[in-house]
Amino acid sequence: MTPPAWLALARSHLGKREIPGKATAPFITRWLLSLKAWWGDDETPWCGVFVAGCLTDAGLPKPKNWFRARAYLDYGTPLVKPRVGCIVVFDGGLTRPGAGHVGFVVGQDEKSQLMVLGGNQANAVTIAPFVKTRVLGYRWPPGAEPPTGAPLPLLASNGAAPSGHEA
Repeated sequence: MTPPAWLALARSHLGKREIPGKATAPFITRWLLSLKAWWGDDETPWCGVFVAGCLTDAGLPKPKNWFRARAYLDYGTPLVKPRVGCIVVFDGGLTRPGAGHVGFVVGQDEKSQLMVLGGNQANAVTIAPFVKTRVLGYRWPPGAEPPTGAPLPLLASNGAAPSGHEA
């Protein structure tokens, strides 16, 4: 199966990181400018910026409040089960109640944790495991071909799911 265009774009950013201090990573600056953000640094949580940037670069619309992880809960089509390339929205965990995190599902690990490609995961674009108990919803972008019922691929993982602090 060919990965969705937005997922291929997301993968192209794997390993890119924030710049510590006052400077902001150029790839984040580009998205902040193109998305017309009112802020210009990578010290503000940027998981929603990452997802919106990948969707926009793939020619798809973004949610009105694309900068908020939970805004993706009202975006596109809801899915009952995760599919490769779907958007997954998580609660903020114990350290950020009321907040959230958003990324793209790319598989699952041997513990059945979701493997998520996202921005602002340890201040970088990474693939990291997340427990399913934090999931608030799965979404498929509007205007994109619906996903198949294929099971999630098994991916290697360090097994350590983030605590809820994705920065």
